[in-house]
Amino acid sequence: MTARHGASVPSPIPLSVLTGFLGAGKTTLLNRLLKGDLSQTAVIINEFGEIGLDHLLVEHVDDGIVLLSTGCLCCTLRGDLIDALERLLRSLDNGRAVFSCGIIETTGLADPAPVLHVLMTHPYLAMRFRLHGIITVVDAVNGPATLDAHAEAVKQVAVADRLVLTKTDLIPAPDRTSLNALRARLHALNPAAPVLDAARGEADASRILNCGLYDPANKIPDVTRWLAAEAYPGGHHHHSHDRDPNRHDAHIRAFALTTPQAVPAGAFEMFMDLVRSLHGPNLLRVKGVVRLAEHPDQPVVVHAVQHLMHPAVRLERWPDGDRSTRMVFIVRDTEPRAITELFNALLGPIAPDRPDRAAITDNPLVPFGGVDR
Repeated sequence: MTARHGASVPSPIPLSVLTGFLGAGKTTLLNRLLKGDLSQTAVIINEFGEIGLDHLLVEHVDDGIVLLSTGCLCCTLRGDLIDALERLLRSLDNGRAVFSCGIIETTGLADPAPVLHVLMTHPYLAMRFRLHGIITVVDAVNGPATLDAHAEAVKQVAVADRLVLTKTDLIPAPDRTSLNALRARLHALNPAAPVLDAARGEADASRILNCGLYDPANKIPDVTRWLAAEAYPGGHHHHSHDRDPNRHDAHIRAFALTTPQAVPAGAFEMFMDLVRSLHGPNLLRVKGVVRLAEHPDQPVVVHAVQHLMHPAVRLERWPDGDRSTRMVFIVRDTEPRAITELFNALLGPIAPDRPDRAAITDNPLVPFGGVDR
């Protein structure tokens, strides 16, 4: 599906991903959102199993809702999800449907990364949709046991932009200590994601769907809300030490890389290529705003999942007063030092017994980008 020759491409449509483990309350939350001011929202629901039932629980079902009942998204999305999104776009372009944003609800067993892969790599969908944020629903009653038993649940929390805590009203007052412990665990797993209590009315559309990656009102991301790099350990790249940053469990960590120095475009591309080639399967999420030396007044927004990167978006201006490069990495089974040292090497400073930029880029033995002299 391609745009007609000479036709102008509409502004990208913000698209949110709603995830959370089985029984967390995703459909209940979606129902609540749809009762509000979301009349122009297209909804795609995925359910694991041969017969889909979740769509029967969603109120105000209309032509904007597409049910994928052929299996979980991580198994079928390369076909069904693409087809569903393209059908919605055809209906929009032909005037058969009207919507200004979209929500994808994944099955509770789904790894959210494949959904993001589709939005980042499909040439037409990446042009027509812009990821607005990932919302993860967590069951306050069963959440601790779920996080202990299921790696998918941990990953869903780690990659989220918003965390919605459900069923807190079912926890008696004497057990509030366990709820506080769960909140602390969620914050450790994802320190930048606000935790919203659904039972207290905090999980409304304005807080959930306005994650800040793409704001159609001004066409720029709200870096402060979306990136929140200050919530992660790391700081200036010359002072990044492995202080066991955000070691939330035995596998998942989060850290930030920041520098006021303008980064040469070639060096940054080399850095991302090397990181993805060496650590791709373990890059749960990478997001950031980068100051390139060639265009220091027009920052570039980057967003990657595993070895795949969303097409970079160059902004017309800096969205806030901080003109530094800020990148957040959420990784699995990867030492932050392995990435921070590579970043430092490509930026120029020489460290004892560490390769500098020339040693990496001009080395013919390097698998990516080496120059054969």
